[in-house]
Amino acid sequence: MAGRGADGKARELAASRTLNPRPEAVVDVAFVSAGFFDARDLVQVKYEMVRRVESEGASVSATADAFGFSRQSYYTAAAALADGGLAGLVPAKPGPRGAHKLIGEVLDHLDGLLAADPGLRPAQLAAVVDERFGVRVHPRSVERALARREADARSTKSG
Repeated sequence: MAGRGADGKARELAASRTLNPRPEAVVDVAFVSAGFFDARDLVQVKYEMVRRVESEGASVSATADAFGFSRQSYYTAAAALADGGLAGLVPAKPGPRGAHKLIGEVLDHLDGLLAADPGLRPAQLAAVVDERFGVRVHPRSVERALARREADARSTKSG
């Protein structure tokens, strides 16, 4: 991010989900006085907060407060750093994790339909799911869910 203006860096941080939503809450002297530290960089703020406690033996409460976080947030950041390194400090992508609409009952119904008519297309199956279960899904989601289920069935049989 070197060579970019302040707005460019803020855009880059926002795009990577690492823009600190509360940079004004960071009152630690290193961030207030030094040009190297940037309170807008959430990963840098969390890393420095954990480093300050781990390496310098600073108080968790005082350090978390100076970096604009709660004690619980400190412990969460410390665990994330220990488990995943710097990448562990990057916030997870928002949104659902995995298939939450195409549950067992829906997939069982789709399997039955495909057994009766293997020529059914994903778009047709998605329409059936909407009509029968009142759940709108993308045809590609249907393809992925059925492929995942088939792969799981194969691995269960071979394992």
